[in-house]
Amino acid sequence: MFFKKSSRFPGFLLLAACLFLSSCSRLGWGVLLWSTEEPPIPSGTVLPVYIRSNIDKVWVVGIPEEFRTDKGGLDKIEVPLSQFEMAGSKGKAEKQAEAFAQYAPAYAENMQDGLPIRDNPDNSSRRVYRLRAGEIIKVLDKVQGNPAISATGEPLPGNWYKVLTRDGTTGYCFSYRLRIFEHFGGPLQAASSVREEVSDPDLDMLMAKVWSAESYRQMVNSRRININELAHHWGFDPGQDTGVARINLPDMERSFEYTSIRSDGERAWRFEGTSLQMNLRTNTSLAVQYTETEGGMRTLLFVALPADIDDLIMQENARREGLFTNIYNQGPAYTSNNYGTIVLSENGEFSWTGYELLVPHVIPPQITGRGRIAMNLFLTPSFEDRYTGACTFYFTNSRAREIPVCFMYILDIQGLRLEAAPEFTIEDITVTRRSSSPVVIYFFRDTVP
Repeated sequence: MFFKKSSRFPGFLLLAACLFLSSCSRLGWGVLLWSTEEPPIPSGTVLPVYIRSNIDKVWVVGIPEEFRTDKGGLDKIEVPLSQFEMAGSKGKAEKQAEAFAQYAPAYAENMQDGLPIRDNPDNSSRRVYRLRAGEIIKVLDKVQGNPAISATGEPLPGNWYKVLTRDGTTGYCFSYRLRIFEHFGGPLQAASSVREEVSDPDLDMLMAKVWSAESYRQMVNSRRININELAHHWGFDPGQDTGVARINLPDMERSFEYTSIRSDGERAWRFEGTSLQMNLRTNTSLAVQYTETEGGMRTLLFVALPADIDDLIMQENARREGLFTNIYNQGPAYTSNNYGTIVLSENGEFSWTGYELLVPHVIPPQITGRGRIAMNLFLTPSFEDRYTGACTFYFTNSRAREIPVCFMYILDIQGLRLEAAPEFTIEDITVTRRSSSPVVIYFFRDTVP
């Protein structure tokens, strides 16, 4: 309601007391945030304040002369606490109204069922309210924030606004699915019908999670993290901020523009206006289905990981840094009678001189002998007791391009043993077998480069 005619007896007594008792003096002045219906006072109007009731959750404010429908009648009304902002003096209220003037008449109708209001202007922030289709909210201000992203990876058109709901919830909403309009008092109606919101805890839980490619869970469970793969953030985004659901996987990218999400059975939902459906199999497993152009249904599985992807990447980087540090601290220089000297830098770089006997069957020609070491490989379980680990030497060539050469290694108290791991011995990021004619090189530790 825009204007609260006292529907409860205590509220009536509150207003009546202020209307008929001469002792009802002003508390100060403030600014109306949400226009009233009767009389039709527009938002942004400066009003005198007489009573604040925390019990009835209302202000009793004065009606300006120009908005009184009955010149000899009521001169005060009740306004919900959340729809009015106390300023103090009249001068402060006028300055506040002046700052609010640009957005005073601005309201917005929600065009997507379930559109969230968040506690910060970022679509990864906590949701504080879920809007119904056709629900009206008050626009308070335009703010800077992180834009919502389209299916193509480009920012969606729109802005973040600070908004207020009728029940008093304040937060931030992205405007891509809002119809912003102006209103200057009186009855306020949505262009579309407003449905009663039905609580759906499972959908709320689903929307609060990040859904990643199923292969990511396999990485986490096996503790073989491919940082390059994780950095792509492959997965499924229901698009609650944009109304555009997105599937983003290495072999495909699809987007589905929908109007609402409707229940379609137990822990199942459909995206209205599309062929897209989803089913929550467990609290951490989601099946997504859609109709392909040929007419068949395709099902994809997504998972909610136990940790944030960026945290997993940070943890894996820390693990790799620890492995390199062990090799560096054992050296930082390693020397072989036949295969030269490797000198490591604390930042992960290396220089290798005297490697000519390894060219071209292990080390390619036309490289500079310098580069960086990445601890980006894993060992198949049967190798884990025989080798310390595996790594890649990225040699820089004359064109400043990186040429990878992979090795398994054993680190012991005397030095470093390298065994070449040709490309055919590696599956994804795991060394799965030895070469039929392995090249094994032993370097003695040398603390003085």
